[in-house]
This record gives sequence, structure tokens and C-alpha cells, in this order.
Amino acid sequence: MSKGASLVLDSSENGTDLSQDDIGTIEETPEESILSRQTSVNLVPFIGQRFVSQEAAYEFYCSFAKQCGFSIRRHRTRGKDGVGRGVTRRDFTCHRGGYPQIKPSDDGKMQRNRKSSRCGCQAYMRIVKRADFDVPEWRVTGFSNIHNHELLKSNEVRLLPAYCTISPDDKSRICMFAKAGMSVRQMLRLMELEKGIKLGCLPFTEIDVRNLLQSFRNVDRDNDAIDLIAMCKRLKDENHNFKYEFKIDSNNRLEHIAWSYASSIQLYESFGDAVVFDTTHRLDAYDMLLGIWLGVDNHGMTCFFGCALLRDENIQSFSWALKAFLSFTEGKAPQTMLTDHNMWLKEAIAVEMPETKHAFCIWHIIAKFSDWFSVLLGSHYDEWKAEFHRLYNLELVEDFEEGWGLMVDKYGLHANKHIVSLYSLRTFWALPFLRCYFFVGLTSTSQSEFINAFIQRFLGAQSQLDRFVEHVSDIVEFNDRPGSKQKMQRKLQKVCLKTGSPIESHAATMLTPYAFNKLQDELVLAPQYASFLVDEGCFQVRHHTQMDGGCKVFWVPCQEHMSCSCRLFEFSGILCRHILRVMSNNNCFHIPDQYVPARWRSTCSSSAIPFRGTTSRDHSERIQFLESMASTLVMESIETEERLGAACEQMSMVLSRIKTLPRSTHGVNDIAYNYQSDSLILPEVDDADGIIHGFTIANPHDSITLAKLKERRARDGVDISRKRRHISGPLCGQYEHDASDCSTMAGDNLNGDALGYS
Repeated sequence: MSKGASLVLDSSENGTDLSQDDIGTIEETPEESILSRQTSVNLVPFIGQRFVSQEAAYEFYCSFAKQCGFSIRRHRTRGKDGVGRGVTRRDFTCHRGGYPQIKPSDDGKMQRNRKSSRCGCQAYMRIVKRADFDVPEWRVTGFSNIHNHELLKSNEVRLLPAYCTISPDDKSRICMFAKAGMSVRQMLRLMELEKGIKLGCLPFTEIDVRNLLQSFRNVDRDNDAIDLIAMCKRLKDENHNFKYEFKIDSNNRLEHIAWSYASSIQLYESFGDAVVFDTTHRLDAYDMLLGIWLGVDNHGMTCFFGCALLRDENIQSFSWALKAFLSFTEGKAPQTMLTDHNMWLKEAIAVEMPETKHAFCIWHIIAKFSDWFSVLLGSHYDEWKAEFHRLYNLELVEDFEEGWGLMVDKYGLHANKHIVSLYSLRTFWALPFLRCYFFVGLTSTSQSEFINAFIQRFLGAQSQLDRFVEHVSDIVEFNDRPGSKQKMQRKLQKVCLKTGSPIESHAATMLTPYAFNKLQDELVLAPQYASFLVDEGCFQVRHHTQMDGGCKVFWVPCQEHMSCSCRLFEFSGILCRHILRVMSNNNCFHIPDQYVPARWRSTCSSSAIPFRGTTSRDHSERIQFLESMASTLVMESIETEERLGAACEQMSMVLSRIKTLPRSTHGVNDIAYNYQSDSLILPEVDDADGIIHGFTIANPHDSITLAKLKERRARDGVDISRKRRHISGPLCGQYEHDASDCSTMAGDNLNGDALGYS
């Protein structure tokens, strides 16, 4: 307890009928005492000290309190502003003065009590208003600086809410940073660097900045919601494939809203078998829970399916969001859904999507381990965590059950509530229970990082709520542009065959490069395994260093049925090394069609699905659609001479038809043209037979240029290039006459170079 003066003196309110004690005390005050306007921390309040206003007295006492190690608050008053003589007495007390009060709620139930810092501290300063010669002033009539609690140090007292102030200039910069999409932590670090102060020494904290941002959003919340709904309606009028749903509460305020774009619904049609529903973030720009539906396409790229803003985090809110999403997808629920460790969401999915396999993302669970187990396990924490990872990645349920029991016994965790909860929910997070469901690799660390990076773009979209839908649209479109380019590059990249296996060659022609690389990794490792026939159609496959154990592979050749106990194909859609080893040993040279999932095939793309019923497609969507068609055309055409000839013929006819159509009245620069000037290089495939070198598609405004093709040798050993017909002049696509005499190519400015022959 600190030691200080304890002077208590009460006076009347009017300044004329003071008690004798009060008068005597005032008479002891030097006549030359001036009104205290300064807030010097070197001054201590004293009886009779004068101030020109309540604010001046508060500022002075606040500075004194900060020097001592506490903060103050306004307490009792006598009188009321605008009534009679107004406020005539004011008490300022220590922030820990008084005791917390328990207030009943409206329905009679007691509210949840939060921990309070109040402990009945008696430190205070009292000022009374009086008028000398008709000039009002405030005089100190009571003061006590005795505290019943520890006072804070200088580096601690600045963190008290009373001293966490944000200057107008700092508020302006925070607002600017928010509009730029910076996170709160980034804002604080940048301002620390700008001011040249140590880390964490700003006069305000992260919570203060978040509260400030929240206050910006609360200025006109109702109008924001109205503008948001109006914007969704406008987007719906522009493109009827835009989907949105909203809910208004009993007070006519926006409670929930969800939406999805036309391109997102198309992506879901092709790649909506496995979905991530992330609800771990709240939108700082508006105090609502942010839920985002995401997935992975056939090139391993993150794709956006839909978005929701929810007022509350409970079963009713999540049920509403799931119903809205199902209405967007015409009732088509995903096969699997990955979410964070949220029990309310678990219950909602069980009701709204009973056929969907729901799982918890393991990374959200592991993030809580430090709080749950680090203190409990002490030096054994890292060892236990490694054992948990081993159990999580096991293949068989029996091994998991046995290992879990041994782990609990070893670390004495039988009564731990978190261990009990995790075990009861093991079918929602442990891989041995999930491997028989298709999750497209969403549980991997790399995919989790990609998804989290994508979500961070939404969190950085600090704006008014009515603008958030447009910001999300911009982010999705921005993500699609480089995504499309990466997809094109992956399609056209050089495919290197590593094993010489016929299975590998077959897979290279069927799968996207992303899926092919996954299968190729398994093919490379397959020779390290030995297979043993243990029963008819049953093989034991284990690594060459193992003496027993391994995986069981079941293969029925007549039915082309294959399965493995590791469940890799069921889990990711990629055949495992164990099955590939058995196929190789049994002279199987191609992958059956049912084991090349449509979602991993190079021909599976949402762009290949026509835009049915779309009349107001924007330029970027049409150009993206055209790019995809052109890419598919090139890839399919270079397979054989016949295909290449047919493609050249049809392309020349299409160009002739296009040139007869009227040009747009807008300039080229006025069109949202999303095409790179860089040429697109087609794949080079290396194998033992030969090399197909890439050729180039130039800008579509230019003529089509095809480089020389080194033909792949035919399987019978005959060089196909020898069969090519060599003609000196430019040829028509039909390869029957000179292009100069061809009516089809006339006027198209297509010469021999344009068609790739010289």
C-alpha cells in the first residue's frame, strides 16, 4: 500500500456558507495562489487548489495519477447540468475504487460476471464549485492518495485504458492503412518504425486500434446494410447467374447475407466434390463472422465457391448459411467438407448436409496444443506431440486405437478433458478414419497454406460493408487471372517421363500436370516395394527393408477392380505405389478408366462447360472461355497429322467468318482484354522414342504461327515424318491443293508461314 496524504474536507455547494473548517483551510492558502491550469506531474493536489473548470481539474489529477501509477475516473456529482445551479460538486476516484455490481438481465437471469479490477480503493479528489466576484471557479475540498492495491510502474501504467489515446493524426493514418488492406499488427509495426520507438511502446494497443476500426463501421450501420442489399440486387440484374440470400431480423436490420458469383457456381459444378468451409475469422471492417467456401480444381489451384457474413456464431446462423449455399448449388451438397474445430458448425452440417462427410482441419486443432498441453506435459511436450503426429498419420484404424491407448497410458492423460474430447471426435480428424473419403488433398500442409493465403486477401479488404461484395469480386477475378495463366503454363509445361513405364506414358496423356506429378511420385517409389501373392486376388506389398507387415492390395483383373488398405486412391484420387507395383508385376500397362477420376483429367474444366442461359457475359469471362477453347484445340490437334489438318482447315474458316462481322465501336483499349502478349509454349514430352518440341501461339490479332514439329515415331517403328507430303508452296488445310487457289483461304492473308510450313 502506498503512503500519501489523506486530507478530507467537505464544503457546501454555493461557496457562501462554508463550514468553519473549510474557511480556515482556505484562509491558510496564500492569497497569491493562482488558478491551476497546468498539468505538471511535479505538483500534488492540495486542499484549496483552484481550477477554472472541471476539465482542468480532471486533467491535472489525471497527470498526477499517471505519475503515481494509477488512472482515474469520474465518480459522484451533485447537481445536474442545465438544472438550477448545475453541477456543484464532482468526485474523481481511483479506477479501482468501488466494487463490481451484479446486474440481472431482462429475463431475470443473472448475467455472466466478468472479472473486475475494482477493489474498493479510497483514493480520490473532490472539487466544489463556488463563485467569487461572480467569477465561477472550482476548488479542491477533499483529497486522499492512500491505495489498497499495488501501483503500476511507468512502463505498465501507459497500458491502462485511460492512457491509451490515439491522436487525430494517428487515427487518419490507421484509416488509410485499413483502406490499403493492412492488418492491425502490420499497422502497429509500421507506426512504430515511423515514430522510431521500441516494439510495443505506442501509446495505444492492438485492441484500441480494433475498437477504432469498429467505431468507423458503426457510424451508419443500417444504411450500410441497405446499400449492400441494393448492390447485390444490381449485380443480380447485370448477371442473373449471380446468387445471393439475406435475412433481416425483427428490428429490420441485416442479420445474415451470403452470395456467390456465376463463375464460382461453374467451378463448383466441376470441383465441388470436396469443400473447405472456413469460419475462423471475423471481418474487421464490419462486426460479422466471415465464412468462405473454397475448393481445389484439377490443376491444384484454390477456387472460390461462395461467401457469407453472419451476425452470430451459433447453430442457427450456420444452418442458415448452409441452406443458402445449397440454394446456390441447386441442392448439390459436397461429398466431403473440411471445417475448423467448431461444434456448432458440426451440428449444423449434420442436419443440413447429412450425406456429406464432415471433418475437422487438423491444423486448427494442433494450434491449440500449446495452451492445452505444454504446461501439463512440460519437458515431455515435444515428445508427446511427435507421437500424436505419428498416430494421426497411421493407415489402419486398429493401429490407431492401439497406439492411442498406449499414448494415454504413457503420459497419464486418462482424465484430461481435451484428450477425452479428441478421442470422442476421432472420426472427424484422425486420418485412419478419413482415408476412405475423398478429400482431394485438402488436409495437406501445402493446401492449407494456399487456402489461408487466399483468405488473407479477404481479411485485408477493409471497407464499408456495402463495398465488400465488390471487393470480394475483385479478389476472385484477380485470383482467376494469374490462376488461368498458371493453369495454362502447367498445361503447356514440359512433361518428363522418369520411369519409362507404359503406365506413366498413359497417365501423361490423361491427367493434368498437377495430378500427373502426384501419380509420378508414386510410380518412382513403386519399385522399392515387393509384392507377394497371399491369396487369389490378394497381394501383400511392403517395402524391401521390411520383413513383415505392409499393405494389402486386392485386384480382380477381369473386372478391373483394384483397392489397397492404404486408401490413397479413395482419399486423393491418385493410385498408390502399392497398386502400381502389383500392376507392373502383373503386366498391366494402362490405368483403367475408373481409376482416372474425371476431376483430375486434363479435359475436366469448368471453362469447357458452355455458359447456358448467359446473355450479359462480361468481356473477361468471354476471353477466358475463348482462351480455354484455344488451348484445348491446340493440345488435341497436335496428336496426329489428321487432327492437325482438320484444325487448320476449321481455324481458317472461323477466321474468315469472324472477319466478315462488324468491328466494335469501342477502341481496343476500351475492352477489358485479359490476354497476355507473351506467347504460349506447348508441352515438350521427353521419352525414349523421341521429342515433341513446343510451338507457339502468338497474339490472337496476329496470324497463327506454328513452329516445326518433330514427329513422334509410330509404335511400329516407322517414322511418321517420312509420310508427310513435302510441297514447296503453301498448302490448304485439306492438303490437296495450293493455298493460292483455295477459295476457303482466299483473302485471309494466310500463307505458308502462317500455317507453320515452309
